[in-house]
Amino acid sequence: MTAAAAQASLRSLLHSRDVDTARQWLSAETSSSIAEEFSRLTPSEMAIAFRLLTKERALRVFEFIDPPVQADLLHGLREEETGEMFNSLAPDDQAELLDEMPAKVAARLLEGLPNSRRELVDDLLGYPAESAGRLMVPTPTVLSPRVTREEALEKIQRNAENSRHPDINASHSEIAVIPVTDDTRKLLGTVALSSLVTAPTGTRVEELLHRDKHHVQASEDQEVAARLMQESDMLALPVVDAEERILGLITVDDAMEVLEFEATEDAYRSGGSEPLKEPYLTATVMTLAKKRGIWLIILILAAFLTINVMEIFESTLEAVVVLSVFVPMIIGTGGNAGSQAASSVVRALAVDEVRPSDIFRVIWREVRVGFLLGIFLGALIFPVIFLLYDGRVGATISLSIVAICTWACIVGGVLPLAGRQLGVDPAVFSTPVVSTLVDATGLLIYFSVAGMIMAEQIAAATGG
Repeated sequence: MTAAAAQASLRSLLHSRDVDTARQWLSAETSSSIAEEFSRLTPSEMAIAFRLLTKERALRVFEFIDPPVQADLLHGLREEETGEMFNSLAPDDQAELLDEMPAKVAARLLEGLPNSRRELVDDLLGYPAESAGRLMVPTPTVLSPRVTREEALEKIQRNAENSRHPDINASHSEIAVIPVTDDTRKLLGTVALSSLVTAPTGTRVEELLHRDKHHVQASEDQEVAARLMQESDMLALPVVDAEERILGLITVDDAMEVLEFEATEDAYRSGGSEPLKEPYLTATVMTLAKKRGIWLIILILAAFLTINVMEIFESTLEAVVVLSVFVPMIIGTGGNAGSQAASSVVRALAVDEVRPSDIFRVIWREVRVGFLLGIFLGALIFPVIFLLYDGRVGATISLSIVAICTWACIVGGVLPLAGRQLGVDPAVFSTPVVSTLVDATGLLIYFSVAGMIMAEQIAAATGG
């Protein structure tokens, strides 16, 4: 069954009130598939479908749903159902969900937690919104390097059993990496659960310890932590305080969600829109318009630069009308070249391949790339324009393209680096912004080249 068909059949079953068939449909699907379909339903439809699930299945599905959709679903459930769903989440997931809820609802949910759990969630909420501290699973199981593998496994099993009790805040019952600390909880390294399981009887943890201490401080940005996990092939990343005492762990599933969110955010901003915090089909029309309208206003104001340039060179256009024919091609080529450069640099910044300090290396590289592209395109179109018009027009267009491609690549390469240095998301300086800026400056280059090559023709036409 395709995703579209699954959605249609679920919605039709809900609206037809065919409860038995709807329940059968839900029981046949995986929890993750149901969670995915929920993102395509209205809050009231989600609430109806949710009540058709068994209690255990409902808790599992709820864990798979993204926080904004969780918030919508909770609005459609009764207060006791809301509290039960919220209490079933891990502390880091509870903190993330509270960010999506109205203040009064968040306070009520927080008040319903046991005291020890409430303190944990309060601690997580105390970290900056997109910091590693907000993302971590707090108070993980930690091991001493002196214990044997039997003692370590016993402690892990004991804490796993405790974590199933709603009032005890242990770590996740299944964790692949366990931090190893000294008596002051200062991080010494980590040990893999697989190493403990397969080690000979009596082996001490210190013999299995990985001392390559990849870790982040709680104040570090979530994306930095997630990238570190991705590049180091880690299943869990320790989070420490300023004195390198263990505070928690970031698990690979949470890290992947961060990377997905960052990629989505970059995709929206690269297209000239603010990112949505909810699925497309659940966002209101007003929300979509608002997210896109902000950038359209900025870009339409910036487009006045192009209009002003056209007005400045109005006499040139009147003198050599053929120049106006090539304006769309000139500005389109420049905008595309700049966008390509910006996309490459934004991606390189995202994966830490370049940094703002590399600006001169980036400029030198983009100068050469832009020049080569311009030479290739200029040589390609010169014979065509020469045959259709004349040599001076062909030279004007070809040389303009060489200069504009070079300039556009410089602009596209530099702006994302400048944005990162200023603390602005580099993706902001992608396709729409670069294209608009290059349009105006590209026309300046175009008419300047035309003024030099076709000076006599322009002077004769204007009587100069």
